[in-house]
Amino acid sequence: MSARRGIVILGIFAADTAYKAKRLPRIAETIMGSGFALGPGGKGSNQSIAAAKAGGEVTFISRVGRDPFGEMALSAYKAAGVRANVIQMDDVPTGAAFIFVNEENGDNAIIVAAGAAGLIGIEDVDANRQDIENAAIFMTQLEQPIEAAIHGLSIARAAGVTTILNPAPARPLPDDIYPLCDFFAPNEVEAAEIVGHPVETDEQARAAGDLLLRKGVGAAIITLGARGALYHTAGRSEFVPAFSAGKVVDTTGAGDAFLGGFTTALSEGRDPVEAVRFGCATAAIAVTRPGTAPAMPTRAEIDALLPRV
Repeated sequence: MSARRGIVILGIFAADTAYKAKRLPRIAETIMGSGFALGPGGKGSNQSIAAAKAGGEVTFISRVGRDPFGEMALSAYKAAGVRANVIQMDDVPTGAAFIFVNEENGDNAIIVAAGAAGLIGIEDVDANRQDIENAAIFMTQLEQPIEAAIHGLSIARAAGVTTILNPAPARPLPDDIYPLCDFFAPNEVEAAEIVGHPVETDEQARAAGDLLLRKGVGAAIITLGARGALYHTAGRSEFVPAFSAGKVVDTTGAGDAFLGGFTTALSEGRDPVEAVRFGCATAAIAVTRPGTAPAMPTRAEIDALLPRV
């Protein structure tokens, strides 16, 4: 890791509309819910806020509409200390997400419409080339067009910037994207879809990690829900257990919290496994609260948890 500490994240903002109920309704069925919340979301946006609240120096690249949801996004970045390189569009609405949250265990299911962020392109990446090249870490996901993600990873890799891809939502990927990734960080469901076999046991997780290494990634980090996370390279493979910070309320933002914490710790020069541990602690706190971005913990909260785990 260089002396540079800045983190640049490319991704989408989506206003989260979260509905809590015992189950999802069937087709043509209406059921009563037990709660509703509206707040800032989108994977890249959540990760940016998580990283900034954890102490990272974060720049976020995206697009939003010039509408109330877009103003929500900009307010969230100001409050969290995220530098927002975000284009506001007049003729396209800000993205939004439907989130079902199981009221009994916090499990979730999500539908995302990217809105303005669905128009992120290579030109957005090129407009932020200097910030990417001067960063310590560049991270992106797959909610915006994949061409923009690949272009950002390519610029970062050429400049010697550490690269992280969160391949979510999972989709078929071109072979040339894997060698651009210093860290490839799916959850267990995404990993299973990408590698073509279940990731339900430690052995299966390591096998998935091996396949990702053969595809060209520098390191695979597979988050495993309540089981923690696997850090896997050719010479080092370690499971980091999940931590408990209290009753699990909502798991929607767990992966984003993990990546925000991991990226911040990595940008500070921590050993990757220690950075995974920091990410697990960040996620452990986030799942005790409702919502995604609003659930992200502060650095003081993370530091207070870590000595106890």
